[in-house]
Amino acid sequence: MSNFIVTADGGLTGMGYAICIVGIILLLVISMVLIKNTGEKKKLSSKQLGYCGMAIALGYICSYLKIINMPYGGSVTLFSMLFICLIGYWYGLKVGLMTGLAYGILQFLQEPYVLTLFQVCCDYLLAFTALGLSGLFTKSKNGLLKGYIVSVIARGFFHSLGGYLYWMNYMPDDFPAQFSRFYPIVYNYSYLLAEGAITLAIISLPPVKEALAILKKNAIT
Repeated sequence: MSNFIVTADGGLTGMGYAICIVGIILLLVISMVLIKNTGEKKKLSSKQLGYCGMAIALGYICSYLKIINMPYGGSVTLFSMLFICLIGYWYGLKVGLMTGLAYGILQFLQEPYVLTLFQVCCDYLLAFTALGLSGLFTKSKNGLLKGYIVSVIARGFFHSLGGYLYWMNYMPDDFPAQFSRFYPIVYNYSYLLAEGAITLAIISLPPVKEALAILKKNAIT
């Protein structure tokens, strides 16, 4: 049955893609129904939904702009994580998590690698959904910086969890034996923290901070 959906090298067959697309549509429909029935007085406007869509699109495009490409998955990209974190910071935790989930689904379709359902959840769904945790700091001073840091660390946690469960066999032979137990952490945080440091340096520049403040004002009004 698995060969019907997954190729020998861990990718998706045509039927695998079809099943995933159907599942994604069902997931999005269920999510929209749940959001509609939450009973919250404040709902996202069309403009805010547009910002969410643009953030996903920009993040997806920037994920192709790779500064460093890691050998076993992962890369240092041109600020791809920032766009999802901005949505959480602007609109709160729930919207941030939903946007991160949608982005994670696109990442899976972009470069799918399937070993088990839980591995897919760790490497794609949970890891990218975690970028929405920036919504915890919506009303906090320097909330974007705090939210971005927490989101990147949380994403690394899920990638590392998947690494311990499924990717330890890919550890290089020359990796120091005394640090072998930390290999998934070292591997995943090496590129995540590198991109995070670059992004934090850029968004901390006064002109960029001012531009982001104006963008936030336009996004939430």
